[in-house]
Amino acid sequence: MRILITNDDGIEAPGLAVLHDIATQIAGSADNVFTVAPAYEQSGVAHCISYTDPMKIARFSDNKFSIEGSPADCVMAGLYEVLADKKPDLILSGVNRGNNTSQNSMYSGTLGAAIEGAMHHIRSIALSQFMGPKCPDDDKFSAARAHGVQVIRALLDHAPWHADPYELFYNVNFPPVAGDKVRGTRSVVQGYRDSIPFSTQPQVAPNGRKFLWITGGPHHAPTAPGSDTHANIEGYI
Repeated sequence: MRILITNDDGIEAPGLAVLHDIATQIAGSADNVFTVAPAYEQSGVAHCISYTDPMKIARFSDNKFSIEGSPADCVMAGLYEVLADKKPDLILSGVNRGNNTSQNSMYSGTLGAAIEGAMHHIRSIALSQFMGPKCPDDDKFSAARAHGVQVIRALLDHAPWHADPYELFYNVNFPPVAGDKVRGTRSVVQGYRDSIPFSTQPQVAPNGRKFLWITGGPHHAPTAPGSDTHANIEGYI
């Protein structure tokens, strides 16, 4: 199996290294895993593509490339440049540092990559690690590392993939606990958190110019039972 991996945290992100380990186990060999990831962090760009600007591509090795563009750009570069001779069987995006549940999923570049993959009729999965005080200090990605392979194989073997005219993709969020504390897996609806509307915070620089920072609310506010954030906080993937 040939696997293309990407993310929105950037080519040097620790979650991408975790994903490479997961993908290698599924592919059977690191030779079958190809990385095309943003040259720098692209969090919050959703399904953005660089429609009006060219993208610089840099080669680190035969199987590793960076793109000065969005996660969706990386998928297209992977499909039509890096793997143009033979398309991948699977696209994995992540492992994102932070959850992509409720409203976060609407902004997520991690999901944007999976959406782009699905639009090209390739099975695509986004993976994110919910962060919190119960994540082990020595491995914040403990839950993803322990359960990522199992969850992806279950989706490949048992989940529906085809819809008309758009393909399905999957959004997987690992709970903010150690790997041995994960309680199981749930299929849930997207939640809604009243406490997390994004807004702007002004700041005046020393030269008198005004800048605006994007701010949001707390991510650990639970959503309704049977929805994504609630399941994660309760310890479920």
